[in-house]
Amino acid sequence: MIEVRHLTKSFDDKTVLHDVDATFYTGKTNLIIGQSGSGKTVLMKSLVGLLRPEEGQILFDGRDLLTMKRDEIASLRKEIGMLFQGSALFDSETVLGNVLFPLKMFTDMSRAEQRERAMFCLERVNLVGAENKYPAEISGGMQKRVAIARAIALNPRYLFCDEPNSGLDPKTSILIDELLSDITHEYGITTVINTHDMNSVLGIGENIIFINKGYREWVGDMSQIYTTSNEALNDFVFATRLFQEVREYVAEHGTIDKRRP
Repeated sequence: MIEVRHLTKSFDDKTVLHDVDATFYTGKTNLIIGQSGSGKTVLMKSLVGLLRPEEGQILFDGRDLLTMKRDEIASLRKEIGMLFQGSALFDSETVLGNVLFPLKMFTDMSRAEQRERAMFCLERVNLVGAENKYPAEISGGMQKRVAIARAIALNPRYLFCDEPNSGLDPKTSILIDELLSDITHEYGITTVINTHDMNSVLGIGENIIFINKGYREWVGDMSQIYTTSNEALNDFVFATRLFQEVREYVAEHGTIDKRRP
């Protein structure tokens, strides 16, 4: 579990996060949502240590990231998996080589053990048979699955995902969502997903934190989001869903005018 208490972050004279409290639960898909510029990305970067807030606490199962010494932070990072927005694969490495990378960097495993673990992770994301291909030879959805396999290679306690469905078609996005949800429950990971994809929110959002203008405005799950009275959240949710419906209609019919063929 990750607990955020009274977190405040500013840039120059502008406060971006205002006294934010949030809890991210173990074994659940925890989603951070909000409009562009709301502060959700700053919150995510603070959680992984890329930004340092001026006030507050970030507790990883009781351990405060903001008071840790350098060696303690290095130890914590070995417990963290990261799934980046653009997959961030090494183009010069094969699929297997990409998954092997953290095992070579951060473990004392033998080569045989590293390969066994990497192949296990590739099997878990249904990529057995693609291990010798290069990123340029596989689809965007497969690249994302390689990135997930690499992120879980070190058997992390915490998994952070930044816009995991960015650039993917709706069908592939659903597959990635289901995979992240399955891995979270199967291995008891504290998974934190930063997303603007409402299909993800309504599909796998077990614990949803809505950030609005730097404030944590709402917390709930995917069933409660339909009945919330929070005006800002309603505007965000239904505007996004409407846009998605319009986009799908245009893709099918070529126009938003139903009177036209």
